[in-house]
Amino acid sequence: MALNAPVLVLKDSLKRESGARVQHGNIQAAKGVADIIRTTLGPRSMLKMLLDASGGIVVTNDGNAILRELDIAHPAAKSMIELSRTQDEEVGDGTTSVIVLAGEMLHVAQVFIDRNYHPTVICRAYTKALEDAIAVLDKIAIPVDVNDHASMLGLVKSCISTKFTSQFGDLIADLAIDATTTVGVDLGQGMREVDIKKYIKVEKVPGGQLEDSKVLKGVMFNKDIVAPGKMRRKIINPRIMLLDSPLEYKKGENQTNAELMKEEDWEVLLKMEEEYIENLCAQILKFKPDLVITEKGLSDLACHFLSKAGVTAIRRLRKTDNNRIAKACGATIVNRPEELQESDIGTRAGLFEVKKFGDEFFAFIVDCQDPKACTVLLRGASKDLLNEVERNLQDAMAVARNILKNPKLLPGGGATELTVSASLKQKSSSVEGIEKWPYEAAAVAFEAIPRTLAQNCGLNVIRTMTQLQGKHANAENAWVGIDGCTGEMVDMKDRKIWDSYNVKAQTFKTAIEAACMLLRIDDIVSGIKKKQAPGAGAAQKPTIEQEGDADNEQMIPE
Repeated sequence: MALNAPVLVLKDSLKRESGARVQHGNIQAAKGVADIIRTTLGPRSMLKMLLDASGGIVVTNDGNAILRELDIAHPAAKSMIELSRTQDEEVGDGTTSVIVLAGEMLHVAQVFIDRNYHPTVICRAYTKALEDAIAVLDKIAIPVDVNDHASMLGLVKSCISTKFTSQFGDLIADLAIDATTTVGVDLGQGMREVDIKKYIKVEKVPGGQLEDSKVLKGVMFNKDIVAPGKMRRKIINPRIMLLDSPLEYKKGENQTNAELMKEEDWEVLLKMEEEYIENLCAQILKFKPDLVITEKGLSDLACHFLSKAGVTAIRRLRKTDNNRIAKACGATIVNRPEELQESDIGTRAGLFEVKKFGDEFFAFIVDCQDPKACTVLLRGASKDLLNEVERNLQDAMAVARNILKNPKLLPGGGATELTVSASLKQKSSSVEGIEKWPYEAAAVAFEAIPRTLAQNCGLNVIRTMTQLQGKHANAENAWVGIDGCTGEMVDMKDRKIWDSYNVKAQTFKTAIEAACMLLRIDDIVSGIKKKQAPGAGAAQKPTIEQEGDADNEQMIPE
C-alpha cells in the first residue's frame, strides 16, 4: 500500500490540474462573451451593427439581440448566451447586466481555482451571497402604486432610457403602459395576469412618423374583405361572428371516387353541394351578423349568399389573430355553425373598418368596450427603425408587466449593486471558514455593473468608484448612483432613475446560478462525430477532453 500511495497522489493531482484547466477555459470563454456586450450597458452606450444569417443588417444595443446573432463554438460561451435568452423571456430586461455580472462572478473565482479551492466551496459561498443579496433587495425596495400613471411612466422610462428610442421621450413608455394595462386580468388577492405574447400584437407599417404610433382599443390585422365592391368596408357597432370551420363543401378525408351512370346524377351532386352551403349560410344568417370571420376557406357560393344578405366576410385568418378578436369584442370562436348561440356573437366592438396603408389593406376592429386584447400600431420611416422600436417596445412592455405583477421599485444607476456589495462586505466578517474569501469576492463582483456604467459614460473609473464606495460603506444613502446620461453622482430618487424589483432579483439569481454551474464543470465530453474523409474507418468513440483541450476551437466543429 505504501508503494502505491505516491502513484494515487500523483493521479489525484493530475486530475485536479486537468479540471482546473477546463474551468480556466470556461472562465475565459464567459469573459469573452461578457466583453463583447460590456460596452452596450447604460444610456450612453455603444451600438453594435450585426450581419444576420440572411444577410440583413441589425443595429442595436440590446444584449439578447446581439448575442443571438453570434456563432460561437465553445460550449461555455453558448451557455452564457442562453442566460441572456432566459432573462429576456422571463422578465424582458436586464439581458446585458446578467451577462456582465455572470462574467465578473467567474472572473473573481479564477484566483480561488488557482489556489486549489474546491469549486463546491466557491459555489456554497456564492449561494450564501445570493440569499443575502436578495434579503438586501427586499429591505431597500419601495412599493409603487400601479394606478398612478405618472410614477408608472417614470419607472418604464428609466428602464428603457438605455435604449435607442429613449430620444423620442414618453412615446414608447406610454404605448407600453397603455397596452399592458389594457390586457391585464385581475386574478384576485392583488394578483394580475398580463400575457403580452398572446394578447398584444405589434403591427409595423412603414410610412408616416413615429409619433403616429398608437395603441388601438381593439385589434387590426393584415386582411381585406372577401368580395370588395359587394361587401361593406365600414360597419358601426358590428355584430361579429368568429368561426373555426370552412364555409365550403366538405371534402372527403381520403381520396373519394364517385361513379355516375346518368347525366342527371351529376346535376343532383352539384345540387347537394349547393344545398349544403345554403344550409350553412342560413344557420349563420339566422343570428343576423354584420361580420363573419373564419380561419378556414370560404367558397364563392357562400360569399354570394352572405353578400346578398349584406354580411361582410373575411377568410383564412390566423388562429392567434382570431383569439385576439374574441378577447377584444367578446365573441366566442365556434367550431360548427350548427352549434351557434346568441351568446357567441361579439357585440362589444364600436367600429369595423378596412383601411389601405401603402399597397396593403388592414382590417380594424376598434372602439371596443373593455377589450382584453389590443394591437400596437407602429409607424416609422424604415423597416430597420421599426424593428429596433419593436425590440425596445417589447422590453418596455415586459417592464410594465413586471411592475403590475410585483409593484416594487429599486434604485437604478448601479446604486442597488453598490448597496448589495457594501452589505455583503460587512457580513463577510461573520462568515466562518474558507468560504469567507469567495463570499467577499462575490461582494466585489457586484461592483462590475456601476464600474461598467462609469466606463461607458467616459468617467474616471477609479475616482468615481472610490467616491461611490465611500458613500455606500458609511451607509449614508442607499440611493446614490451614477446618472448614465450626465455621469454625475446623484440620488436616484431625485432623478427618478428606477429599476423593477423582478428584473434585479432575476438578474442576480440567473448570473450567480450560471456561474456556479460553469465552475462545477471539470471535463468537457465531445459526443459529436468528427467529419471523416470518404472510405475512412469506423467512427471514433466520444473523447474526454484533457489538459488544455477545453480551449481548443476544433472541439465542436461549426
